[in-house]
Amino acid sequence: MHKLITNKHVQSFQRDGVVLIKGLFADYIDIIRSGIEYNMSFPGPYAAENLKEGEDGRFFDDYCNWNRILEFEDVIWNSPAAEIAANLMESNRAQFFHDHVLVKEPGTSKATPWHQDGPYYFIDGIQNVSLWSPLDIVKDASLRCVSGSHLWDKPVLPTRWLAETNFYPDDDKYMKVPDPDVEGMDIKEWEMEPGDAVAFNYGILHGARGNKTNLRRRAFSLRFLGDDARYIDRPGPTSPPFPNHGMKAGDEIRTDWFPVIYEKN
Repeated sequence: MHKLITNKHVQSFQRDGVVLIKGLFADYIDIIRSGIEYNMSFPGPYAAENLKEGEDGRFFDDYCNWNRILEFEDVIWNSPAAEIAANLMESNRAQFFHDHVLVKEPGTSKATPWHQDGPYYFIDGIQNVSLWSPLDIVKDASLRCVSGSHLWDKPVLPTRWLAETNFYPDDDKYMKVPDPDVEGMDIKEWEMEPGDAVAFNYGILHGARGNKTNLRRRAFSLRFLGDDARYIDRPGPTSPPFPNHGMKAGDEIRTDWFPVIYEKN
């Protein structure tokens, strides 16, 4: 097991679906910041500005840029992220799925809506993990995760953040997005230093408040898959879409597009 985590981290992740890892990207903070600045200067095809007209600040996000931004590629292959991901998932290997950058500039009141990542993806399986890391000190704008929500009977219906429309038909397979604050759910939230990371299962309901401080809130996420990951058909286009991937229901996730970064000897 990697030295940054203990059995207690693994147990917490398996039980709650979320755990804090201190200093996971501590040696890569400047590298990631540089990659984010490049990403914002040269956005990819999936880049989005998530504010409506008249809303203050800026809420930028983009994903799937690792193979064109050298800093991101460096972190994926050389940081301890993949090994720690495998440890937390209790998987023999960690296969990379995608990167994600989310930046809330000072004075951005827009919250990140409550959502689960899993329903957006074409991934089936319980061995998965997202690693969300701030590149700035965060207090009130930290990630908020509902403990145990990865074990709910139904997934939450995914929505489009800006348009606020449903991603898929609203049928019995999905539940409406709850309000964890109103419903008194167990919300995990931490004050974080640059390079710390929240590790959470794709099934965890999560969101974040707006950034009403005078500091930037730059966040970098890496997503990994474990041994049981398989392709699953969804009732509509997924996000990210990965067009022309050629996989069919039940297939293993192709390793030429989604490389195995770590594997136990």
